Parts: sequence; structure tokens; C-alpha cells
Amino acid sequence: MGTVDSTRGRSAIQPSPVFLTIVAVTVLCGLIAWRYGAITSTPARVAVFGFVVAAWVLSLCLHEFGHAYLAFRSGDHSVATRGYLTLNPAKYADVTMSFAIPVLFILLGGIGLPGGAVWIDRGAIAGRIRHSVVSAAGPLANVVFAIMLAVIFKNFADPEHGVFWAGLAFLAFLQVTAAVLNLLPIPGLDGFGIIEPYLPRPWVARANEYGGYVFLGLLAALWLIPAVNSAFFDVTYGIAGAIGLEEFPFKLSLDVSPITTGHALFQFWRD
Repeated sequence: MGTVDSTRGRSAIQPSPVFLTIVAVTVLCGLIAWRYGAITSTPARVAVFGFVVAAWVLSLCLHEFGHAYLAFRSGDHSVATRGYLTLNPAKYADVTMSFAIPVLFILLGGIGLPGGAVWIDRGAIAGRIRHSVVSAAGPLANVVFAIMLAVIFKNFADPEHGVFWAGLAFLAFLQVTAAVLNLLPIPGLDGFGIIEPYLPRPWVARANEYGGYVFLGLLAALWLIPAVNSAFFDVTYGIAGAIGLEEFPFKLSLDVSPITTGHALFQFWRD
């Protein structure tokens, strides 16, 4: 027989109207992009833009939900009362860091910037492994989403609907970039949260003190230092290629990358 807290938590795992609206917008924009077939007109590109942005916000909701759900399962039932299990982005601790800035980054540079995490009561969670699992849940959601999209792309993509499939490939690539960035062992990112329980407390305190500056330095390096930018995209494109996103699963007259094509379609404001 479940406890009152666990029962309350299960009933709290209900998608909010806000999340369902995001899903609906994703589907609608995807259908519009699909209907344009292989026509790369401005309206088609706007549809790809709407599809990718809406689906990216949806994936951010799933990322944060992953943290919250595993925290709930590990003993922190406060995530249910805070509404984290409803997938409502308005309920998260830092909407700007979790959603606004990540969306801005895909607009500017096609990088899936990880968002700010939900607030977890770490004191309610016992055991180092559980703490690590809670931190890993977010990037794991990105990994699963990327693989799912790649499988769909590899098995169902067709040349008659190239606009939609290129957008989907770019969306999957964003998931790869988000997972890679988020797994870096930098304070404030989930990669550091995974190893933090095994580090000496003085190290953790000092690392957290400067973690924000290190993260900003990383972002600056990605933008301003070609070697860092190249290394990052070598890794992410390598992973994308390994899961089948670097080539269309059908013959084309030109050798083009689905990811590059999707990114170009996404940026409808550019010629």
C-alpha cells in the first residue's frame, strides 16, 4: 500500500495544459512543414522554425521532468507540491535559465544549451548513487529523445517531405549538443552533479563558488575560440553521425547533410 506522499506524487504526474499546448504547437508546425514537401519557400522555413523551437521547449520540459521524477522516486516529494511533475515550464525554479536562454542560443548558434535545473531538496535524498541518478536523468532525457528521433529519421525519412525531415534531423542534433554540454563536469551542469557526491566537500564548495564563471568562460570559448568550437562540433557531429543523422537515408543529387540543411531552413530570416 502506497504512502500518502507517493499517492499524491502519482496524481501530480499529469501533463499541464501549458505542456499540452506546447505538444499541440509542435505537432501543428510539424504537419505544416510536412505539407510543404520538398519546397523550401519562406513559409516552409517558418514552419520548420516553429516546429524546432516548440519541440526544443518540449524537450526542455522533459529534461527538467526527468530530474524531478527521479528526485521524487528517490525521496524528495516536495517536487510534487511545487508542480514539477506536471511538465509545466512556468513551475520551474528559473524559467529564464531553463527556457528563455536555451531558446536564444539555438536562434543564435544552433547549440542546445542546457537549462537551469529544477530545485531539488537534496537533504531528502539518501545515498550518493541516488544523487548521481537524479543529476543524470536530465541529459538522459536528451539522449533518449535524440536516439528516438534518429530512429524515426533513419526508418521513415523520404525525399517527398525533405523539409520536415531536415528539420527533424536538426532537432535531434540539438539534443546531442545539449547532452554533451550538460555532461561536462562543470559546477552548475549535470555532469558535475553526477560526480559531486563522491568529491570532498571543501572541493565542492570551492567549485560551486566559481562554477558560474567557468560556465560563462566555456560559452565564450565556444563562440570566440575556433579550436574549442571545432573540437565541440567534431564530437557532436561524430555522435550525430554514429546514430545516423549525417546522411539522408535516400539518394540525392547533391551530397548534403540533413543537419546543415535543417539548420539553414530553421534560420528563415537568412537568405
